[in-house]
Amino acid sequence: MGCVYALIAAGLSLIFGLMEVVNFAHGEFLMLAMYVAFFAWALARLDPLVSLPLAALALAALGWATYHGLIRRVLGGPMLAQIFATFGLAVFLRSGAQFLWGVDFRTIKEPLLSGRLSVGGVFVGLPQLAASVLALGAFLGLYLFLSRSETGLALQATAQDRQAAALMGIDTDRMFALGWAIGSACVGVAGGLLAMFFYIFPEVGGAFALLAYVTVALGGFGNVPATLAAGVIVGLTEVVAGLVITPAMKYAVVFLLYLAVVLWRPQGLFGRF
Repeated sequence: MGCVYALIAAGLSLIFGLMEVVNFAHGEFLMLAMYVAFFAWALARLDPLVSLPLAALALAALGWATYHGLIRRVLGGPMLAQIFATFGLAVFLRSGAQFLWGVDFRTIKEPLLSGRLSVGGVFVGLPQLAASVLALGAFLGLYLFLSRSETGLALQATAQDRQAAALMGIDTDRMFALGWAIGSACVGVAGGLLAMFFYIFPEVGGAFALLAYVTVALGGFGNVPATLAAGVIVGLTEVVAGLVITPAMKYAVVFLLYLAVVLWRPQGLFGRF
């Protein structure tokens, strides 16, 4: 789960690091990705592993449209305008999902990977194991893209100093749109992976969005590589707290860890400033 949390948070961290805008609709983007995977299975019998590229492309298109239709208009405005824009988008998407698909819980029955694997007496669900491996693969692909490709370096330059990047000939508006598309595509992959073993309903993104904010804050806002380590820490804390204390307290322990880190290092565990 920590790997999936990291992938969800990577998109959030990328968008914030690029333009210092917090996407409060991030959880609703995840919910839509899970519905894309569900309807691909319900209508065309495509397993979530097969429809994963479809979910990523659909969310990338949504991210690109969100930037051009909403964020671009409030980017130069006051901070409250940016907050209310993405928060209003979250309310709209959640309410729209409730109107279109109801509030019933849905599941994908009999995915390609089901059952569990026994390793030394420890049982691991195959869907969860596949989700962690594919999430790590997607995270590695994102890291290589940002650090090795010319477009990725242009994204980093825009995040560091958009004015200097513009003077060097980088189209910062295009980089902003691309950042939203890539960040949303990360959520699309995570949603498709979660759909293999998690319930799908209009409010499913709320809990994951909160954990994504915690993960980003632990790793350091805008620091995409550190998000992976922070995601694993959150996942391990959640599972160990549920095992040692009680499952009802696992999120409380995660948020206590978050508060402790914020009080000790406001910039996050791996942040510089």
